[in-house]
Amino acid sequence: MSGNPLASSAHKPTGHDPADTSGSVLAGLCDDYWAFCCEEQPFSAILAGEVAEDNVLYRESLADHDRRAQRAAELLSRAVNVEWDGATSQDRATLKLLQSELQLVLDLHSLDAHLRPSLFPATPDFNLSYLASALPVNNRTQAERYVALLQSAPRYIDDVRESLLHGVEAGYRNARLAIERGADAVEANLRSGFRETMLEPLERAVATHDLSNAKLDAAQVLDDALAPALQALVDALRGPLWSAARETEGLSTDRNGEALYRTLCRQFTSLDLPPEEIHALGLEEVSRLVGEQEALAISDNFRDLPSYRSHLEKSGVYTAVDRDQHLAAVRALCKRIDGEIPGFFSQLPRITYGVELIPEARADSTPPAYAQPSPGDGSRPGIFWLTPQLEKCPTFLYPSLALHEAWPGHLMQIALMQEQSELPAFRRNGSLKYTACIEGWAMYCEWLGEEMGIYKSSAERFGRLNMELWRAVRLVVDTGIHLMGWSREKAVRYMNEYVTLPDEAIASEIDRYIALPGQALAYQLGNRSIRGLRQRAEDMLKENFDLRGFHDQLISSGPVSLEVLESLTQDWIDVKLETAG
Repeated sequence: MSGNPLASSAHKPTGHDPADTSGSVLAGLCDDYWAFCCEEQPFSAILAGEVAEDNVLYRESLADHDRRAQRAAELLSRAVNVEWDGATSQDRATLKLLQSELQLVLDLHSLDAHLRPSLFPATPDFNLSYLASALPVNNRTQAERYVALLQSAPRYIDDVRESLLHGVEAGYRNARLAIERGADAVEANLRSGFRETMLEPLERAVATHDLSNAKLDAAQVLDDALAPALQALVDALRGPLWSAARETEGLSTDRNGEALYRTLCRQFTSLDLPPEEIHALGLEEVSRLVGEQEALAISDNFRDLPSYRSHLEKSGVYTAVDRDQHLAAVRALCKRIDGEIPGFFSQLPRITYGVELIPEARADSTPPAYAQPSPGDGSRPGIFWLTPQLEKCPTFLYPSLALHEAWPGHLMQIALMQEQSELPAFRRNGSLKYTACIEGWAMYCEWLGEEMGIYKSSAERFGRLNMELWRAVRLVVDTGIHLMGWSREKAVRYMNEYVTLPDEAIASEIDRYIALPGQALAYQLGNRSIRGLRQRAEDMLKENFDLRGFHDQLISSGPVSLEVLESLTQDWIDVKLETAG
């Protein structure tokens, strides 16, 4: 295919003429690619609401990864040969995304990324617990399917362990700290709550259905196969993987580590931006946000920023009395935010959401909050998970966390994207692949909360700036660790200098960046891109700028790379200018 598939062209309506053979080729390719995604990544397909006959959760063996790369190469050869003289904006986006996703599969496989999978914070048992809270079990058929999926899980755990051991044989060395944190997290979950979490879907259903046999079958799988497989993983982490682990934290110190880190940066940010430039940008962003915090501290009658931070951290005023008050306050806040949504968005999801506390066994290894979107089939509501550790989540962070994780952030955006039936299935269900788009939107929503009137005090406004500064610091420490040789101690000191969080939370965050290279870069880069697009639209459209329409445009684009989001938004601006005449 010649030229840039995202090059601007005149606006065309979506859909294809039946005689449009190029459109038919693309549609067929999209169907084949979605089938590929469902077969090779069944866990994601399950979350999208797809039901497969073989009831497998993951395909993570060495042979699976080799086959996946071969199939991706075959699909990519078809995608690059699509000839198109004219196309809609969305079709150009579809082709660009399809090509880049397939190329990424090949790039990661060529660097043996599957031989050194991330072990923290999303440990295998965490992923299974996530499934248990997301999958509907409301009748016998669903209960039997759930048990069958559990029966496939021990093989998944074994495959992860074998890949790690094979990676050691191939000369790869995981960071010792990542090995330790992964082992600790799995052990903590096994000791407290994992069995109950995995049986909970059946416990709910037993109350209204005779599913006692399914519950017994699930318990047997957990006790006889799944728990032993997880313990074998822990033993391997504490044994040969620990012995072979590297003392240095940075990925660039491992074999082919720098090449893998640069690829992971591109994967998570969806930008061809060298990590050296990301580091420099992070330093600029930290300086800018510290300046805004200093101005806020002075306006609130504190002599300087350190004294204001000390007040917020040590006064005790901003810690909930107990967990009940903590949860009730956030639930009430979410209802208040929901009431403001129609003034800023013309589309609302058909699905709703709830707010729940993260189980204690997982609280140490998880951030202050995270979102669990509803499945693609709408069978369960989304969940805004909130830490039960009160010191980890001061009350002045409540508004930013709620705006980010619930509505209009993750849970609203992803639910609306899943309803974009005019998009190919691989696009509307692709939120896990486009971290910068998804996290950038959620951070934009934190900022949008100012216009929505959600922040009621200077402490809450400081909380918003603190959350953004937290993400800006990530640009510095992630690249510092993985490219510039920073130690864990240096990264902790740097983050502690600028971010108002408990020491334990900061240490856990740094450990996350060590174990999951590149992922933390997505947030602030996505935030900057989306806010930049809004500024561009306001500047170009002037009095014709419609905020609700702009938001609808961003969400209707689906989960996409930042490059594609920019192209689709510019096309929307061009059409608005043409219409205004």
